[in-house]
Amino acid sequence: MTYCAGLLVQDGLVMIADTRTNAGLDDISTFRKLHIFSWPGERTLALATAGNLSVSQSVVSLLHEGVPNPETGEAETLQNAPSMFRAAQLVGRAIRAVRETDGGALREAGLKFEVSMLFGGQIEGQPMRLFMVYSAGNFIECGMDAPFLQIGEHKYGKPILDRAVTFRTDLYDALKVGLISMDSTMRSNLGVGLPIDLIVLRRDAAEPELNLRIEAGDPYFHDLRERWSAALRAAHMAIPRPPYQPPAN
Repeated sequence: MTYCAGLLVQDGLVMIADTRTNAGLDDISTFRKLHIFSWPGERTLALATAGNLSVSQSVVSLLHEGVPNPETGEAETLQNAPSMFRAAQLVGRAIRAVRETDGGALREAGLKFEVSMLFGGQIEGQPMRLFMVYSAGNFIECGMDAPFLQIGEHKYGKPILDRAVTFRTDLYDALKVGLISMDSTMRSNLGVGLPIDLIVLRRDAAEPELNLRIEAGDPYFHDLRERWSAALRAAHMAIPRPPYQPPAN
């Protein structure tokens, strides 16, 4: 499994992804699922992937090489996309191109063409945006009323984001809550695990403010996990027991 989250707040963008992929209980590997496309001073874009690993890697490779324009035949890349919307369309076209190439073989092997992606960032002089791209190549956009998107094993981490994140949340508070969301997912699903890749993009900055991998044994993440567990236990103990009583005999 996979868990990726993107949080788009007033001050910028946080994207977080785990790295665990497995084909069984005894076949666990680590692969990067958060990919950065950066041209400092011009644009920085981030792509987080979930689903079939071979499909995800093919899409990422195609985006690096360029996606052929069906009308001109020229290869279009994320570097020359004129807007974030057009860049998201390019990601969708790359997914459809891989489906056209590999979809039939996957069906014959009894495998689903399964992929989803979070795509966010900013082009100089334009708004910062965040999209979720589906396996059909279509996409939705993150908005101020719901300033985060998730893919993969999202159900365990969503309640935390729902309660704690608003558009006005501080950028590094958003990172903290995102990491708590990741930890909660890891606690409930062994298919999600360390290392964790993350990127922090401050709005209107020329390049990533933070591009980091959290490895096993990272002191801050360990402390965060322990403090969150303790805070949950304390909150549980501080809430009065239900006043409901069994009926008297």
